[in-house]
Amino acid sequence: MTSALETAANPQDMKRIVIEPLTRVEGHGKVTLLQGKNRNIRQARLHITEFRGFEKFIQGRPYWELPVLVQRLCGICPVSHHLAAAKATDMIVGARELTPTAEKVRRLMHYGQTLQSHALHFFHLCSPDLLFGYDDEVRHRNVVGVIEDSPELAKQGVLLRKYGQEVIRVTAGKRIHGTGAIPGGVNKSLSKDEIHYLQNDIAQMIGWAQGAVELMKTVFFEQLDYHMAFASIETSMMSQVRGDGAFELYHGGLRARDHLGETIFDHVDYRNYNDYIRESVKDWSYMKFPFITSLGEEEGWYRVGPLARINNCDFISTPLADAERKEFMAVGKGLPVQSTMAYHWARLIELLHCTEAIAELLCDRDLIGKDLRNKGVMQECGTGVIEAPRGTLFHHYEINDEGIVEKASLIVSTTNNNQAMNESIRKVANQYLDGHRLSEALLNQVEVAIRAYDPCLSCATHAIGKMPMELNLMDDRGELIDRLEKRVNGQINRTL
Repeated sequence: MTSALETAANPQDMKRIVIEPLTRVEGHGKVTLLQGKNRNIRQARLHITEFRGFEKFIQGRPYWELPVLVQRLCGICPVSHHLAAAKATDMIVGARELTPTAEKVRRLMHYGQTLQSHALHFFHLCSPDLLFGYDDEVRHRNVVGVIEDSPELAKQGVLLRKYGQEVIRVTAGKRIHGTGAIPGGVNKSLSKDEIHYLQNDIAQMIGWAQGAVELMKTVFFEQLDYHMAFASIETSMMSQVRGDGAFELYHGGLRARDHLGETIFDHVDYRNYNDYIRESVKDWSYMKFPFITSLGEEEGWYRVGPLARINNCDFISTPLADAERKEFMAVGKGLPVQSTMAYHWARLIELLHCTEAIAELLCDRDLIGKDLRNKGVMQECGTGVIEAPRGTLFHHYEINDEGIVEKASLIVSTTNNNQAMNESIRKVANQYLDGHRLSEALLNQVEVAIRAYDPCLSCATHAIGKMPMELNLMDDRGELIDRLEKRVNGQINRTL
């Protein structure tokens, strides 16, 4: 599991290939590859070309604004930041435990967020790769193509996401950038009418989620060897688990296992995450590179997100999703499933779990309770950790005597996956780049490897703007051999 992200010993002997920007991901980034004379990829780098400034933006603001402020990191997963910040500020206001109503409303909100995010990623962003193939026409290889060829599937994707957004609206007040969670609790419970409204469609959502998992399994097993090998790397994995080892999205202890399934640490109190995780910095990316301290920077990088969560948990508390988890784990034959493409499969098992968990919660009378908030003795700092759709998300804040934020530290899900994405890029480039001529299909395969992680580059950084994509292939003398350019409108041109 040694990193390939090293400066080439003889850079003058390398060919440099650039892909910019990446498509069908949230945010802006580019990829560069350095190829040696033997055509092996010596170096693969995912550059995050946006600059994240939120750790500075929120300094000087009062702590009670944080759950609302940090949502502006992203329009795709604002609820994840909302709840991570709320959990951190719970600690600041001394709320050691939430009321049953507050915790269950937050959980419902989080299930809705995970449901809508996973539906968006599978049906809108990655299903064209899985359904049509990597060398399909660019015009067709997108969500419009899915609508043309499989209108019922596309409709289900839209309505699954809409349902998740409705859960968010009911619990947080708005579909995007709501205000449901506050330090120590929530600002509203649900009415009986709101619960009945959400119950009307939940059975259909469970059925569609089951269908999505079955579709993914069909696609995966049709080319099992290919999907197991494509961009596959052996890594450690980290996630939260419940006290009994169950799958957990909202609150649990940190568990990390190596590529053989051996435990590195388990049931760690996330407030002490700094004792277990460190971050390194590279001069070519605005994203940091986290690693497990005990393993060191070179060996300690890991993966988070659906693949890690399904591999790490002992069981899932909802029956349909747990049955699917067992079938998923059987593919690994006793070892963690390392296939990068299996992220899609794991993601849909989570989507199914969220629909089941929502159905269970909607029968819980605590949702209509009136005891919404706890508080205690004020603290100077607080840490909130949650399993966001893309993986483990850390928020840490320190305040002064007036309640003003003096320090903020965020490790977002995509940052946790940073080095793993680079390694997957290198694996794909070594498999499919012949070193002579570039193709749009190759460009897309590199992006497919990245899309499997469902990266949110806007969360990992922060900026505005659009960029074209350019893929350059150069020889060892630095002379241009071939060039492809993808414009903002999706048009592909060979400009050499």
